Amino acid sequence: MAKRKTSRLVAQPDAVRIVPLHGYASQQRLVAAAPAKLTYRKGPLLKAVEVFTIFWGNGWKTKPQSGMIAKLNGFFDFILASPLLDQLSEYNTGAFKIGHGRRTGSATITTGSPGTSVTDSALQAFLKQQIAAARVPKTTSNTLYFIYLPPGVRVVMGGSSSCQAFCGYHNAIGSSVFYAVMPYPGCTGCTGELAVFDALTSTSSHELCEAITDPIPGLGWYDDTNGEIGDICAWQTKKAGAYTVQLEWSNKASACV
Repeated sequence: MAKRKTSRLVAQPDAVRIVPLHGYASQQRLVAAAPAKLTYRKGPLLKAVEVFTIFWGNGWKTKPQSGMIAKLNGFFDFILASPLLDQLSEYNTGAFKIGHGRRTGSATITTGSPGTSVTDSALQAFLKQQIAAARVPKTTSNTLYFIYLPPGVRVVMGGSSSCQAFCGYHNAIGSSVFYAVMPYPGCTGCTGELAVFDALTSTSSHELCEAITDPIPGLGWYDDTNGEIGDICAWQTKKAGAYTVQLEWSNKASACV
């Protein structure tokens, strides 16, 4: 996949930035065309990521989703200062040294329902509205917004949709607003053999590590054939404390760790 030259820091349209469906990820590993090797493309990295979680939709007010909000926030409180972040230091550059991060807060927003289907452009507009209205923090060079959707909401991005082609993704608005989108895992392709909460922490860790090392998709650490740090190891999991997280690619080990 050839990269396009660009004079602006804009996400590359052909850059892989999704969590693929469970079965598809396994098939892709069997037919991998080339050994994985991430290379740095001169874009920014998130040195000390500041995660703000956004739970959008009335579905988060009812059980069991209402109980997952505190659990997901607890996951980030733990994982952002865990060995999972430590292992990303091999991707330090001269200007960007990756360290621990922190969760800066959380908001449950039930106004302006996402409906049963929402596009990435609509999610970008929603996020910009929340920033402008000060319902979420202003953007810094390390801010990463995680947007969680409730059950029954299909997300459409790049002509593909959740539970048909992907289980989550991260993206950038311009060169300074970084966000991840987490559709509710309402299909076997997005839960695999995991419980719903474990599937959410696995896909969230996938996008967290990718957004840190490649916040503007295709302009950070990237592999033209295999994608980002999480794509290479999709749906291979381990435990970090009490939480299920995904393995991430290590250039040093030439393996998922």
